[in-house]
Amino acid sequence: MTMPFLTATVPGIGGQMRTLPEDFQVEERPLYLPCGDGEHLYIKIKKRLLSTPDLVLRLSSVLGIKAQAIGVAGLKDARAVTTQMISLLGVTPDRLDRLKVDEQLLSVEVLGRHRNRLRPGHHAGNLFRLVIRDVASHARETVPLVVDMLARRGVPNYFGPQRQGRSGLNYQTGAELLVDPVRRNKLSRSKRMWYLNSYQSHFFNAMLARRLDRIDRILVGDWAMKMENGACFLVEDAAVEQPRADQFEISPTGILFGSRVSWATGEPGEIERAVVVESGATPESLTEAAKACGFRGERRSFRTRLVDLDWALDGTVLTLSFSLPPGAYATNVLRELMKSESPAAENAR
Repeated sequence: MTMPFLTATVPGIGGQMRTLPEDFQVEERPLYLPCGDGEHLYIKIKKRLLSTPDLVLRLSSVLGIKAQAIGVAGLKDARAVTTQMISLLGVTPDRLDRLKVDEQLLSVEVLGRHRNRLRPGHHAGNLFRLVIRDVASHARETVPLVVDMLARRGVPNYFGPQRQGRSGLNYQTGAELLVDPVRRNKLSRSKRMWYLNSYQSHFFNAMLARRLDRIDRILVGDWAMKMENGACFLVEDAAVEQPRADQFEISPTGILFGSRVSWATGEPGEIERAVVVESGATPESLTEAAKACGFRGERRSFRTRLVDLDWALDGTVLTLSFSLPPGAYATNVLRELMKSESPAAENAR
């Protein structure tokens, strides 16, 4: 599915991403710091050309602990320079001497001990520092137009293309697994949930595409999300709630279907139903199938807030920095600027 651009009226700057790994830098922002007591040792690692799963395997091998004893808050791409916090169960600081700094493992810093393991989503977001080379000559005029609109209205919260695999068809496998318990039970839970999540994200992207021109508008029947804590509520009076959306206190959401999550009503509900009906399903059939599969579902904001924004243009080289919340993709900022469908995807979970 080709996803529309929020800034479609502004030409793309084109350009090249990741000429060097240093052109894509990500720093995970902690949700909390270790309290100083507990069986989990928290460390901060800076790495280059090393994915988070590969880092976990390396730590497991060198430190002599099971991978299950290692906690991470987010996954970071290999083709980048990234910094993130790691928790290690039952490891003392002196054992970290076994970790040798090299061209991939750039630095290791001990933060302290904590009572709980780091779990996915236990971070406050990511700070991105990006370099786009060979941009168009009109970049100095068009970059501010794009970033100003994204900062004001929000960044479209599309799921990145990596969700659908190289073929782009993971969602089809998810649709098949949803109604085929025999095939589903042959897979591990993590594997089948990967495909089912791809099916959810396929629908979400289609719903967002249909709401893109009103990405910052609240409608009666929306489940609006409070941006400070992720809680959702049903909108009964759009005129009352719209000023809160204008201040980015709340945002409209789309459904990631499941057994317990509520579908929208009114016009938003009609959009959600239309999207799934076009794929041969109904909200009712998806809800019942999700019950059999054992996942609850959730609502996801149609937009994310772009903060800590800074940019500079030196000739044909654009340097850009910004922060996004957990679960958002830097890809969505890049594609609006570059007008490219696959500008070096990076998951910022």
